[in-house]
Amino acid sequence: MSGLQERLRALSPSELKGICRGIEKESLRALPGSGLALTPHPAGLGSALTHPHITTDYSESQLELITGVHAGVDACIEELTQIHQVVYREIGDEMLWVGSMPCGLPTDETIPIGRYGSSNVGRAKSVYRMGLGHRYGRRMQTISGIHYNWSMPGVSTEGYFSLIRNFRRHSFLLLYLFGASPAVCSSFVAGREHELQVLKDHTLYMPHGTTLRMGRLGYQSDAQATLAVSYNSLESYGASLQTALTKPYPPYEKFGIQNPGGDYNQLSPSLLQIENEFYGTIRPKRVIFPGERPLHALRERGVEYVEVRCMDLDPFVPVGIRAQTTRFIDVFLLHCLLTDSPPDTPDEIKALGRNQHLTASRGREPGLRLARGGHDVPLVDWGLQLVDECRPIAQALDALHGGTNYRDTLQAAAAGLSAPDTLPSAHVLHAMTQDFDSSYVRFTRAQSESTKAGLLALPLAPEVQARFARLAQASIDEQKQIEAMDSLPFEVYRQQYVSPDRLGVHKRAKVAAGVAAR
Repeated sequence: MSGLQERLRALSPSELKGICRGIEKESLRALPGSGLALTPHPAGLGSALTHPHITTDYSESQLELITGVHAGVDACIEELTQIHQVVYREIGDEMLWVGSMPCGLPTDETIPIGRYGSSNVGRAKSVYRMGLGHRYGRRMQTISGIHYNWSMPGVSTEGYFSLIRNFRRHSFLLLYLFGASPAVCSSFVAGREHELQVLKDHTLYMPHGTTLRMGRLGYQSDAQATLAVSYNSLESYGASLQTALTKPYPPYEKFGIQNPGGDYNQLSPSLLQIENEFYGTIRPKRVIFPGERPLHALRERGVEYVEVRCMDLDPFVPVGIRAQTTRFIDVFLLHCLLTDSPPDTPDEIKALGRNQHLTASRGREPGLRLARGGHDVPLVDWGLQLVDECRPIAQALDALHGGTNYRDTLQAAAAGLSAPDTLPSAHVLHAMTQDFDSSYVRFTRAQSESTKAGLLALPLAPEVQARFARLAQASIDEQKQIEAMDSLPFEVYRQQYVSPDRLGVHKRAKVAAGVAAR
């Protein structure tokens, strides 16, 4: 604690006030009857390729809503709310599915992948998604969540990797406190082995589960489990990804780049087609230049921010995340940054994976224990210790911003650890069993309908509507310009994009190469 407090005192008010965040929120478009909407991306929302705030993720039916970068929590939530209001005014009788686990799904091969036009970059985005479908199945890609992007001035690349190592050690706490996907429609696991229990008819669940999305049924890959990615430095992280991005992976080689008819199956036969295919609870990120590979950007200019990827949609909140939750993440990330962060090891990486799966499937189980430093400790005790260590951070942020918002979010976290029946995952199961005949689909449909009605009832300033109309048209014009400027055949573009030369070399490696050459 003394080390944390010393580092906290060393931060200037301008550094703490300079914390910035942005939110990316995925949601499926669903039909009134709870089936997946198979309609194209609504034209009134502009181009999914180029719109800065409204795009799609895996599926043409999966919207991704993106805020700008905000220094204030409330301003970030306000913009996310406005984006939702704009979307709801364009999707007609469809609704946004408010649960992380999907609505009723059609057969796997009929789930539509995202379409981004005829440009090389647009085609590459669709081919990448085709590859994901071949590798993991399309159903897995319809899971939705919240990504929370966070930065603070003065943090070095080494500092961000220190934060990431601690985040991976302690992220069980976020899964426990904010997981909200303990149940799923049986259509999601049709034909797959699973450990879920039958709640009723078409609903499966884990009695003490918190977030199936982050468990073995969610964004998991046996192939990627062979990767022991180290977060001890940008060099080690980059080297791990470089191998996964360039070395052919025999099971994926079988798919081939193209099928006999000439259609593309995937971008490359490597373990990862592109960097974003690497599943993780947190990522080091850097804003990229047009056409630049993310790993190249990191190696050239260092880490700019981190992307937290383990947050479920909260079905009880109109925009999927509470302001109080974002404040907890802020405090939590500062704790990860300011506490000692020893290097990770292969054994620890394996233990952290087991902790994640245990928390996801059994987090609210009384007495559940997790691995820490070679010993098993009660999840609740560990969580309460972390919350207690965060109190000086909350006090500093409250003193800076006024009020007690940060202290209050820690009190709520401590209460959730002491009373697991008050957690979002427990609320979901309670509502399903008490009011919706133990049906995941009925519960989530009702929440989705209520959310749509509430957001449509909120006033939306004419100038906001006009701005988004201009953004939509500008994005369409930009897509047309990109398509008109293409000159390369797609196969040449693909080969150039996946070339190892595009991944860059870490600066230290560059220096070493220069010395060797001399």
